[in-house]
Amino acid sequence: QVQLVESGGGLVQAGGSLRLSCASSGRTFSYYAMGWFRQAPGKEREFVAGISRSGGGTYYSDSVKGRFRISRDNAKNTMYLQMNSLKPEDTAVYYCAASHELLPTDQTSNYEYWGQGTQVTVSS
Repeated sequence: QVQLVESGGGLVQAGGSLRLSCASSGRTFSYYAMGWFRQAPGKEREFVAGISRSGGGTYYSDSVKGRFRISRDNAKNTMYLQMNSLKPEDTAVYYCAASHELLPTDQTSNYEYWGQGTQVTVSS
């Protein structure tokens, strides 16, 4: 069993930055590929970024590539999402998720564990 807790969300103006954290407890964090997803009101949950077990491989959706950076610290059992140049369309609840797959994917069905989410609101 893995427990995931997100933090770092909030209200920010367009062009600003936020750093999300995902703290893990339970089974060994480095056994899991990790992902960030988001869900805006009335929309499906969508993939934002993913990172391999070691952190050596990172993957981004086209909508955030070049603005967001995913990272992890396996010694601290924590994953991060640095979000820069935020836009109003980035407004959503952001979730972290853990997968037994070797590499992260953009499919929610490949992730076994989910956090409760943290709200990010970007004002124009």
